[in-house]
Amino acid sequence: MKYKNNWSRRRFLQSLALGITGLASPSFIYAGSQKVLTKPIPSSNERIPVIGLGSSRTFNVGNDPLALDNVAEVMSHFFNAGGKLIDSSPMYGSSQPAIGYGLKKLAKTKEVFSADKVWTWDTGRGPAQMEQSRKYWQVDSFDLMQVHNLVAWQEHLKTLYRMKQQGKIRYVGISTSHGRRHDELEEIMKTQPLDFIQCSYNILDREAEQRLLPLAKQRGIAVIINRPFQRGDLIDELEGKPLPAWAKTIGCDTWPQFLLKFIVSHPTVTCAIPATSQVEHVKENMNACVGHLPDQAMRKRMINYVENII
Repeated sequence: MKYKNNWSRRRFLQSLALGITGLASPSFIYAGSQKVLTKPIPSSNERIPVIGLGSSRTFNVGNDPLALDNVAEVMSHFFNAGGKLIDSSPMYGSSQPAIGYGLKKLAKTKEVFSADKVWTWDTGRGPAQMEQSRKYWQVDSFDLMQVHNLVAWQEHLKTLYRMKQQGKIRYVGISTSHGRRHDELEEIMKTQPLDFIQCSYNILDREAEQRLLPLAKQRGIAVIINRPFQRGDLIDELEGKPLPAWAKTIGCDTWPQFLLKFIVSHPTVTCAIPATSQVEHVKENMNACVGHLPDQAMRKRMINYVENII
């Protein structure tokens, strides 16, 4: 796949950021005339689309009016394609107020499935930080609040469980990224009544399959996947390499669709959250949210093909 000026997808995202500052078979909802693939959250059986929207780096645009309007445009196409879950964190610079700008402009503060994080070692500041995040988003309350990268998780989880009891949030989760601290996350999953975990997983980095995903299935925990493209590395490595002809049988015309369908076809994965600042890319990503998902035999075929050409 080619991009303007021969830039890779990853290089564009990096330059923009620097320059601007399931446990059950998938079901469907309708976005226009298209059926959008959904999976259930095990703790409630509420269904959400299998492709969400991340915001790390890509929505960190400061107060630039054109960049904020671009964020809103990306979000508009995400929602129009049937998307619901948007994920952010206080760690992601100005991403939260950018999301709030987009939600208000699009009048989507009630429709979004809002997923954010608490991220501070000072556990006494946790509630104030989450309240500031809510104000940035301009939502009445968050659907999902996660402890970011396991930071001070013992105390933060106590706060989140209390907030859930009080009706201030609907779901409690915990996150990690790029393969770090899987052993600790596994122990937390064994002992804590979590609704969600978030971790990294893709067609080449499949460590989560060994223990985390089986444990999530056993414990009835929804799974959000971050870094589905290895922060763009996978797109770079596959650029210019041909998709297999049989990719069309699972509705894939591009590598991002191929990589995302591999991830969300895992029975225990609930949702993947690719991040982008380009309208064409969010449209491309959301195309992985329609059509058929590969079965186990096809998943093996996908792995073999990618490993043989990289």
